[in-house]
Amino acid sequence: MRFSRHILSFVLTAASITSAAGFAWPVSAQQAGEAVTRPAPADAGTLDRADRPTPDGEKPGGAAQPSRGITLFERMGAPLPDLPPEREYKGATDEAYGAFQRGLFLTAIDKALPRAKLGDPAAQTLIAEMTARGLGVKRDPKAAAFWYGQAAAGGDPAAMFKYALLLMEGRDVERDKAKADEYMRKAAEGGNGSAQFNWAQTLVADNPGEKGLKLALPYYEKSAAQGIADAQYAVAQIYNALADLPEDKKSKARYWLERAAKTGFDTAQLDIGIWLVNGIAGERDYDQGFRWLKIAANRGNVVAQNRLSHLYINALGTRPDPIEAAKWYVLSRRAGLKDPALEDFYLGLTDEQQKKAIEAANRFRRS
Repeated sequence: MRFSRHILSFVLTAASITSAAGFAWPVSAQQAGEAVTRPAPADAGTLDRADRPTPDGEKPGGAAQPSRGITLFERMGAPLPDLPPEREYKGATDEAYGAFQRGLFLTAIDKALPRAKLGDPAAQTLIAEMTARGLGVKRDPKAAAFWYGQAAAGGDPAAMFKYALLLMEGRDVERDKAKADEYMRKAAEGGNGSAQFNWAQTLVADNPGEKGLKLALPYYEKSAAQGIADAQYAVAQIYNALADLPEDKKSKARYWLERAAKTGFDTAQLDIGIWLVNGIAGERDYDQGFRWLKIAANRGNVVAQNRLSHLYINALGTRPDPIEAAKWYVLSRRAGLKDPALEDFYLGLTDEQQKKAIEAANRFRRS
């Protein structure tokens, strides 16, 4: 079984529908002035070159001074608040990692390498990462694998996760699934979010059916809490699919799916749109459902393009628009998704409407 950091290997089918858009705020330019309608004096065209008012301390004819403007607080008539007192940091500092964060890769290597040779897992992980990416040193995957292995043996969760992937794929090290699973489990238990997701995947693969989902759920939940979008998607689907879960968990299925969608995960955007339109795991909301499906469609999700066409035809969450409906159908059909109902709709359009739809589809570019 091949793993990657954020790839979901099982698929839970969302219900289909039978039947977001971005907003641009108008911007208007301010008028430069009003037309003069009163009689103008005779010398109206003469420029008065008398000295202009000047700020205190500045003589007429002196060098112009740039305007410093005023701050937001001055405009509000409120004084600038004092800065909060800086908290004293009493923890241990890692000069090597600090240099790495600032992009001082040679300095990071110089400070980390002696510690790595003495068996410091954090320093070994940093050396492995820089060697794998060619930062400060020549890229060397085999040397990186060695240092990942050393750091993993020392108990560093990030290194255990990376080394488990190498062992699973047999890349730059000898393939060893049992050892890979052991390191992945330890990394997950050590709090690595990506390892938690991948270990959950292993449990699902090794234990088909509800048993695997229940065993994996705690790890998916921990990973989701750390912001892993694939884990958030998995939690949402499991909460909705398993019947015997507590109600407080089932009620959060949409919450987790929407969180995944907000990260830009187009499959989650597709599913939250379908859930909202169909009233899955909550009330129907056609407007929000349309919005999410359009976001996913604009990102190139073919199923979302198909579903969006249906929404335009049936005026769900939007006004009916045969041209837009046909445009999204043409795009999804070009990608290989057949839909007899939409084909019948398309053939019922006039030649002019079909032409406009094809032109709109030709202009489409994924956002």
